[in-house]
Amino acid sequence: MSRNGHVIDAIRTLSSAILANPAMAEGIVQARTRWTGGTRVTGKVREFDPITIDEPPGLGGEDQGPTPVELLLLALGSCQEIVYAAYAEQLGIQLDAIEIELTGMLDLRGFLGLDPSVRPGFRQIEARVRLVSPEPESRLRELADLVERFCPAQDMLTNPVPITTTLAIERPAQTSAA
Repeated sequence: MSRNGHVIDAIRTLSSAILANPAMAEGIVQARTRWTGGTRVTGKVREFDPITIDEPPGLGGEDQGPTPVELLLLALGSCQEIVYAAYAEQLGIQLDAIEIELTGMLDLRGFLGLDPSVRPGFRQIEARVRLVSPEPESRLRELADLVERFCPAQDMLTNPVPITTTLAIERPAQTSAA
């Protein structure tokens, strides 16, 4: 049962176009964030509705939205599921369901600067993948290997990505006393 035949058609069309014109492979993805007070931030991607990002009360927030590290886990899980679906379709593997539960282990001593030997981010991420499929286990393991190899979000988390920061400092507008 194919639930995503249009995905493989789109990928084949894109792959053919990139092979014909390799410059098409380069792209830019953008996101914009704006601090709105406390620990709350509004995030915007393309023309979608803004997303509120916040921290729980224990970290000074009001719990108005997911935390940045929760969004990171969502990005990883959703990217993996998309890659599972796309490669399953390409290989003719029937998938009836894909569910991924992710758990990130944090040690807040790193974030809080209490122990310089503790990293501020996740020290480990565990992914529990549930596939519902009549396919042989060997084919599903082959699929899982492809996901580990080709998932962009997983690649970015397992291989360092250089981050270049440009800091612009502005001063508040001065009001003249009358």
